[in-house]
Amino acid sequence: VAPEGVTRAIHICRGNNQSKWYAQGGYEPIAEKLFGTLNVDRILLEYDTERAGGFEPLRFVPRDKTVVLGLISSKDPVTECQDDLLRRIDEASKFVPVERLALSPQCGFASTEAGNLLTEDEQWRKLELVVETARKVWG
Repeated sequence: VAPEGVTRAIHICRGNNQSKWYAQGGYEPIAEKLFGTLNVDRILLEYDTERAGGFEPLRFVPRDKTVVLGLISSKDPVTECQDDLLRRIDEASKFVPVERLALSPQCGFASTEAGNLLTEDEQWRKLELVVETARKVWG
């Protein structure tokens, strides 16, 4: 049990080194067993590309957990379209209520010392998009 005021989270990653990834595949093979046994409050999942599969595995997320949708790529300098993000959040809400969803980049912008192939300005634009989109969805 975590001390009061501590939020426990886990990020499930497919690799993030200099804008490269190391694994692909959806969450379906692991979702039921993993999501139900994790002793965390938040589950941060990569959903920035087709490599992650669909949102169907989210049906296994227990009601006491929040899913943080990593819809913003930390590997690709192109800024995502907000309408696409809103549509994908809506799709995910068919499996987890929108009140238990959140939005983030799919991984860190510098998971290694070398970082990823994005400029600081590109990173800031993506973080601003997270904030603007979150305000539209959650107020």
